[in-house]
Amino acid sequence: MTQHSQTEDTALVLFSGGQDSTTCLAWALARYPHVETVGFRYGQRHAVEMDCREPIRQAMASPRLGMDHVVDLTATIAGLGETAMTADIAIEMGQSGLPNTFVPGRNLLFLTCAAAIAYRRGLRRIVAGVCETDYSGYPDCRDDTVKAMQLAVNLGMERRFVLETPLMWLDKAATWALAFDLGGAALVEVIRERTHTCYLGDRTNRHAWGFGCGTCPACQLRAQGWERWTAAGNPSSDPG
Repeated sequence: MTQHSQTEDTALVLFSGGQDSTTCLAWALARYPHVETVGFRYGQRHAVEMDCREPIRQAMASPRLGMDHVVDLTATIAGLGETAMTADIAIEMGQSGLPNTFVPGRNLLFLTCAAAIAYRRGLRRIVAGVCETDYSGYPDCRDDTVKAMQLAVNLGMERRFVLETPLMWLDKAATWALAFDLGGAALVEVIRERTHTCYLGDRTNRHAWGFGCGTCPACQLRAQGWERWTAAGNPSSDPG
């Protein structure tokens, strides 16, 4: 395996196989000469997203696209208790004011593991598709959390990582627009047909915006963003 120097502007993208992380992968490929990806298994109900990752990587093949890494956190996260993201229970709002799809510590673990991989691979930038504009209120998706994590991993590993969050202040309509700006209709089509967002793991129902149950919070956010983007007169290769 090629070992990079951290002085190079290289990147590691947290790549789930969803809309946001695919847009982030395109964003990183447009900026950095070498980009690797990392995905996480954690017992998610929508584990089908992991099957989507390699076809997306193939569709976005580039000399800049390097290794893919997969980390299995199933035992770790399962040991911390069930959520609607990891168990077959109804999605609802919890007493804390957060939806029960919130997996406590998930993104903190993801960023820590990504930093460990970046350390070993000599990668400088860690790119995550977290956002606090159109999102479910998860505290580990917020800008303050990411900034705190950057400080923690830099201190704990004595490296100068840069945690990049290109979607942090974008709503879902703007995320569709960014994908179009980065890769035109071809990238929008990859996102519609190949990515997976639905919390229930449904890939049987096809909508204008892609596959999913159409009712879970993730599907609703994705659908509403698509509707706002296309309603503004933006192109779509297939309206239905």
